[in-house]
Amino acid sequence: MSRKPGDDCTFRQRDVKAAIKAAKEAGLENFRVEIDRNGTISVVPMAPGESVLGKGPNEWDDDL
Repeated sequence: MSRKPGDDCTFRQRDVKAAIKAAKEAGLENFRVEIDRNGTISVVPMAPGESVLGKGPNEWDDDL
């Protein structure tokens, strides 16, 4: 997917996919991906059973 003139996006989908793949290869099972305004992609490990949305499992976990 090419970028359009004036597009302020500082990362690409493939960058996020690579971060997720690296996290899984490192053995992480429960993590979230954060992207700041500068485009820095961070993988944040989470406790087992912890959800990004709060307590308990996320209803989307089975779909992803």
